[in-house]
Amino acid sequence: MKAFSALLDTVVYTSSRNRKLALIADYLRAAPDPDRGWALAALTGELDFPGVKSSTIRNLMKERVDPILWTLSRDFVGDTAETASMLWPSAAAEAEEDAEPASLSETVDALAHLTRVTAPKELSKLLDRLDANGRYALIKLATGGMRIGVSARLAKTAFAQAFDVSVEAVEEYWHALDAPYAELFAWAADGGAPPDIANRPHFRPFMLAHPLEEAEVNLTDYAAEWKWDGIRVQIVKTGDQTRLYSRSGDDISASFPELLDALPMDGVLDGELLVRGTAQGGGAASFNALQQRLGRKKVSKKMLAEAPAFVRLYDALLIEGEDLRELTWTDRRTALEGLMPRLPAAQFDLSALVAARDFAGLAKIREGTREDAIEGLMLKRRDSPYIAGRKTGLWYKWKRDPLLIDCVLMYAQRGSGRRSSFYSDYTFGCWNGDPEEGAELLPVGKAYSGFTDAELKKLDKLVRQTTLNRFGPVREVERTLVFEVAFDSVHTSKRHKSGLAMRFPRIHRIRWDKPVHEADRIESLRALIRD
Repeated sequence: MKAFSALLDTVVYTSSRNRKLALIADYLRAAPDPDRGWALAALTGELDFPGVKSSTIRNLMKERVDPILWTLSRDFVGDTAETASMLWPSAAAEAEEDAEPASLSETVDALAHLTRVTAPKELSKLLDRLDANGRYALIKLATGGMRIGVSARLAKTAFAQAFDVSVEAVEEYWHALDAPYAELFAWAADGGAPPDIANRPHFRPFMLAHPLEEAEVNLTDYAAEWKWDGIRVQIVKTGDQTRLYSRSGDDISASFPELLDALPMDGVLDGELLVRGTAQGGGAASFNALQQRLGRKKVSKKMLAEAPAFVRLYDALLIEGEDLRELTWTDRRTALEGLMPRLPAAQFDLSALVAARDFAGLAKIREGTREDAIEGLMLKRRDSPYIAGRKTGLWYKWKRDPLLIDCVLMYAQRGSGRRSSFYSDYTFGCWNGDPEEGAELLPVGKAYSGFTDAELKKLDKLVRQTTLNRFGPVREVERTLVFEVAFDSVHTSKRHKSGLAMRFPRIHRIRWDKPVHEADRIESLRALIRD
């Protein structure tokens, strides 16, 4: 654990992306197997220990330090692992000072065998054998909440740099292998044969798009296609196994069982996962409807009947053993169109192309469509191959301009990571009537992006100076500030007092100048709902 603890301690205080890459690469080259494989799994969020929850840590701490001290300290620090690692009684550590800390592999094995019943006692023993840095690493490892500024993509890039292989190749093998990735290290680090994944369904990295700047493209070289508002997925069939992968490569098959017998041939198809809505005559429902099904390990018959899932296809990567990724978009589209008659219409349809004579006409079409299931347009170069990642000049996304509404700041919560010392997460509301006649504010959304570091400091100061009530890490503030909030759509919601929920809210502008009574009312937001 010492080397892994040292890695986390260094990375968490490093803001430079290149420095983080170098630190992780150095660790992966130097650490033994299987420790480095488990470290890589931890950094990419692939480990899960059901016997340990954040509440386990909180309960252990409240048994060892004054509960009020723990609560105040956790509120101030903003991170459970960091707070617990510093407050863990030193007397316990001194009693075990002669005990050698377990290796990372031994620690992973111990955590994997914990249950809710055994976790408190066994986790205490592990913590007693570690110093503050080690305790921090152990808690992060056990609870699965790294939040140290290292994304899964960055960790895989570091692996690629460590052993001079392409990150695209790493990602192609990655999702077919299990931690601690012995086959991956044998190939990249030891010069062995590439992992044999031919007979395993696995994820291929998506081709992604750049935001569009109109001057960048000649429309005659590009095909325009709707950008649908679901989640990008890849459906893969190999032999008798079918998997559904999200954009990040997560296996979400269990949440959408109706799609797992749908492909009649081996293949890898790229598309948008949507659900059908009765109000739309069987067309694509809003993202809010899809969200009800995300993350479910079991799906009821009622949900399958009321919100059946389907995939609106964009592209074909492989069909019956033929890899199409080197072909042009035009040729892949032709192959996909030829495939459609063989696919069940209940589970698959084809994303429509959009015809326009020029950008002005395309812009008019883009802004004139405010259906819930459409985000905007995609522009795809007709001669482009299917290349993992974002390659300039090939694909562009042209989202609709966001909807805007003025809301009043109501609550603020501490952030996490480097923002743990700031109140950076903001809940805002709209008036449920005329504020001059006693109307109240109802929360309609929460955002933590859209402002600069300088604005964050100013907002944090305002929160501290106008606090009305404290609820743990949350503060209720005086109603003095208006946010202009951007969002993609709004839907009805039974979970919120206002009855509404925003899709992708973010702070567009801070209206320091605007009186709060001039903020928008609930009716204005409700009028933007598209059934």
